[in-house]
Amino acid sequence: MGAQTPIFFEWYWERLGNFKYAFVVPVVANATHGFLYPAGAAQDVQDNWCFHLLLLGALRYICQQLWTSYSRLHCLVKKHQINACGIEFEQVDREFHSDNHMLLQLLFLLAAHSWLPGFSNLPMWNMRGLIILLLLHAGPVEFLYYWIHRAFHSQPLLFQSYHSFHHLSVVTEPPTGSVTTMLEQVLQTGLIGVAMVGTVMLGGGSISMIYIYLLAFDSLKCMGHCNCEFIPATLFQLFPIAKYLLYTPSYHSLHHTELHYNFCLFMPLYDYLGGTVHPNTLPFFASLRKGKAEEELVPDFIFLAHCIDVLTSLHVSFCIRTLAAYPFTPHWFLWLLWLPTLICLFPFWMWAQTFVAYQYILDNLNCVTCVIPRHGFQYFLPFYKDNINKHIEKAILNADAKGVKVVSLAALNKNEELNGGGALFVEKHKDLRVRVVHGNTLTAAVIIKQLPVDVKEVFMTGATSKLGRAIALYLCQRGVRVLMFTKSKERFDKIAKEAPQDMRHNLIQVTKFQAGQNCKTWLFGKWTFNADQQWAPPGTNFHQFVVPAVNGIRKDCTYAPVAGMMLPKQVIGVHTCEVKMPRKAVHACHAGGLVHALEGWKHHEVGAVDVDRIDVVWEAAMKHGFSSVN
Repeated sequence: MGAQTPIFFEWYWERLGNFKYAFVVPVVANATHGFLYPAGAAQDVQDNWCFHLLLLGALRYICQQLWTSYSRLHCLVKKHQINACGIEFEQVDREFHSDNHMLLQLLFLLAAHSWLPGFSNLPMWNMRGLIILLLLHAGPVEFLYYWIHRAFHSQPLLFQSYHSFHHLSVVTEPPTGSVTTMLEQVLQTGLIGVAMVGTVMLGGGSISMIYIYLLAFDSLKCMGHCNCEFIPATLFQLFPIAKYLLYTPSYHSLHHTELHYNFCLFMPLYDYLGGTVHPNTLPFFASLRKGKAEEELVPDFIFLAHCIDVLTSLHVSFCIRTLAAYPFTPHWFLWLLWLPTLICLFPFWMWAQTFVAYQYILDNLNCVTCVIPRHGFQYFLPFYKDNINKHIEKAILNADAKGVKVVSLAALNKNEELNGGGALFVEKHKDLRVRVVHGNTLTAAVIIKQLPVDVKEVFMTGATSKLGRAIALYLCQRGVRVLMFTKSKERFDKIAKEAPQDMRHNLIQVTKFQAGQNCKTWLFGKWTFNADQQWAPPGTNFHQFVVPAVNGIRKDCTYAPVAGMMLPKQVIGVHTCEVKMPRKAVHACHAGGLVHALEGWKHHEVGAVDVDRIDVVWEAAMKHGFSSVN
């Protein structure tokens, strides 16, 4: 029999999923009733307790979101970041229910308003009460928390049964501070109650007391887990006593790496009195405030991505972290954010520069994904062409100046009409040290490997594109008949002349979709309308190298995923999905750039795909542990 879960380890309402929020509905109803009938459920707006709880809850969510966004904005935290990598999908999943404490405390506050004397008809402000609250927190609350927390570490049964769950997150994020077992949060809520109930009993209660204390409590919790040392050293130089009154992110991070030190809630005073301050606390703080040297911040590899559309703009790790940890899906609630997001994008288009979306480590490569501040539709507007190329060129030149090894270009950033698959930059800057890679060689290999081993014939749209050309030439040389859908005889003939003379008969130009009605392997290299897909026979396997991906409408056919590769198992720090890619998978062009960097190849991979290198690049990817996306 398996070990039994300790009592109050589990948050039992998590079994309900999102239905755990159902009990908030009566609170909303009561708040609404209090506004409509102030003499009924609530005597006046000021004592509309349910309204204040809802507003407070919204502010607490916003507080946590702001801290999370800050901690993941590379441009703000990179120099003083405590741990550059280490957050994984498992941690994001484990911390999904980081709002449990808010719901628990909402219930406690509802009970306090109904059952405890003095918690109704509170004034909005009471300065004396805030002073009492501060003293009660600094005294009983901090003191009791220190010893309870220390007990959870010193007693093996308590640590293994409860507190070890919190310490599964070694590299912390703001939500980490609220991710504990139910027992621990009940105890913590009880300590919060000591301060608030004590203040009310001493005649200092107020509405502002509830707001200020809980928001400050949440903010300090998030601050201690934000993984960036942002508190200036001058604070402790000007006010030496501050080191006893306020902990720092680096102070608490040592507690997550060295479990028997730095137990305090927010005030290190009790660690100093208890002799549990980590000996490296002050030197560690000083080194982090000094910041990392510029050369330490230079990545080895950059994948230069771009935005796609309004909704997917929200699919970045610093926006909604749980959303970014799953392949993108246009959830209903995202549509509610569509207009506000669009409004925010206007200044983004006007002033934003290329930014780092996330970073990770693969073998010895420090890798980052950067994003050009342009969206998909802008790549097809002629007047944006030069502007986009300037952004890409600037990113490449900056990478070259800093010593980056490889810059890999995402789909639209290497568009043929935009810059010739990156060739424009290489031809313009002959002395580039950074290697520019479009990754199409590995993309072609991935698509080819998806095809059945015994395939005899394929029907292909986008057949004269860079990828279409490479795939067609590769297949025809292996005896596969390629029905190349194109109305340009000139472009078809140009590709056909590249094929060996004895294999050219395998390349066949077709100008109608009806030509593929007997072919059960279709390749989409260009957007294909739903009606055109109907010409494929039942049981057809659809493969694609088109952006955006073709919709799968045929229930009697199969649709292969967009060309992508699973990252090697040794990758560290990946906690964001690349749009619709599965977890720890990237688009093939991204993987192609990584392989280029891992192999240390010195050539640029721009312009036309070298068909003879398709197998070479594929074998290199296999050697480094990449695998196909199923």
